[in-house]
Amino acid sequence: MRLAVVAFGAALPFFAGVLQTHGEDATSESLIASTTDFTTLEPGEDKPGGGATSRGSTATPNAFSLSSGNMDFKRELEFKVGNGIFRKNWVSAPSSTDASDGLGPLFNSRACQNCHLKDGRGHPQLSAEIADDSGSMLIRLSVPPATDEDRLASHRANTIPDPVYGGQLQDRSVQGVPAEGKLKIAYAEREVKLAGGETASLRAPRYTLTDPGYGPMSPGLMISPRVAPPMIGLGLLEAVPEDQILARASEAEKDGVPGKPNRVWSREHDKVMLGRFGWKAGVPTIAQQTAEAASGDIGLSTTMIPHGAGDCTEKEAACMAAPNGNSPKYQNVELGDELFKLITFYAQNLAVPARRNPGDEEVLKGKEVFYRIGCVSCHRPKFVTGEVPGQPHLSHQLIWPYTDL
Repeated sequence: MRLAVVAFGAALPFFAGVLQTHGEDATSESLIASTTDFTTLEPGEDKPGGGATSRGSTATPNAFSLSSGNMDFKRELEFKVGNGIFRKNWVSAPSSTDASDGLGPLFNSRACQNCHLKDGRGHPQLSAEIADDSGSMLIRLSVPPATDEDRLASHRANTIPDPVYGGQLQDRSVQGVPAEGKLKIAYAEREVKLAGGETASLRAPRYTLTDPGYGPMSPGLMISPRVAPPMIGLGLLEAVPEDQILARASEAEKDGVPGKPNRVWSREHDKVMLGRFGWKAGVPTIAQQTAEAASGDIGLSTTMIPHGAGDCTEKEAACMAAPNGNSPKYQNVELGDELFKLITFYAQNLAVPARRNPGDEEVLKGKEVFYRIGCVSCHRPKFVTGEVPGQPHLSHQLIWPYTDL
């Protein structure tokens, strides 16, 4: 479950509240138009998630773990149950607790929470001497296309996985199954001189995959390190209508910015959709992001990705032969639909904290510079969410994510 959420900025409750604040002639376009007044806050700018902005304190370690601030009591209960599943450590099958087994056979972590620390950002391995400190970082694997068929014309895959090791390096495994390998990071220090004359020391990482468990890796193997991003505001970003994103992309192109929306295959809807989640906008929905993380990171099957062996390939015989936790009680998968929906709901409703001191004079000056030098061509400050079936608390919110989606 991975998404780069850039500094969320502000919002209002339901659309009726937006209209009352901005006048009956307010439209989505007028609400998200760029400002020219940097002397004061815009209406609602102190609440980055609108009415869904967190009601809790930003000064605690749990600031990213609170629910949408306008959620009703029943949905709050569902959020808390989803939190329990998000934090649960899975065990290998077979187990006496068949609702919690199915881990692996290959995996990176036993629980979602272990990567998204306190629902926030993970971290890479801190030094070459710490060999097992990469639980919140993983390595995606891919190989270059070799044929026209490989060139992904169908959009059904973003990359071509390694024929032996699959699409992700799993550095852990259940008993009796070899892990795929280990990640080692070596850091080279280099000094850079800053504009004011000071110097800073930066570390340039070099990644190496070692101890391959299933034979040599492909000669042309490409690797992509990924650190788990924070989880806040995902449901609000999912609720932004596609036309707003495409309109912002067209405006950016007019400003000379070559970024283009990513079109990806939706497992959930069986069609090509706009990608918006993951470090490269490679996933269209939070449900699919949840299913792919369950499969790739923990080795759990879902009805969307029902393979009990997770990311194992046919050439990893020990992995394919290991027992799985697929159960007829849970739609013949390991993470059944009831639990899957709860954990997806949890991911959709981790609230964005209120901004700290947004009306401070220095903050407003920074905002003016942000606009003046053209950052808003890509990082659009605000959007209005659309209608979210079954989740009125996420619907019709003026939000301030400062992102291009």
